Amino acid sequence: MDRQTLSIMKACEAVGVSRRTIYNWISAGKVEYVRTAGGSIRIFADSLWRDPVRPGRASEINANGRHA
Repeated sequence: MDRQTLSIMKACEAVGVSRRTIYNWISAGKVEYVRTAGGSIRIFADSLWRDPVRPGRASEINANGRHA
């Protein structure tokens, strides 16, 4: 099964945070990512909505697409 990946900018738009926040999450291990052959970073979309309190469980998303 292939997992969907997003560019840094698309990940920012998806969760409403800045590029710096995404990079901080990468450094802290809060999101999963891969590097392309060209060196770009792609974020696994399903890792953007993980519950930081309970790893492996998805957080609830409210009507605005933000974490509840």
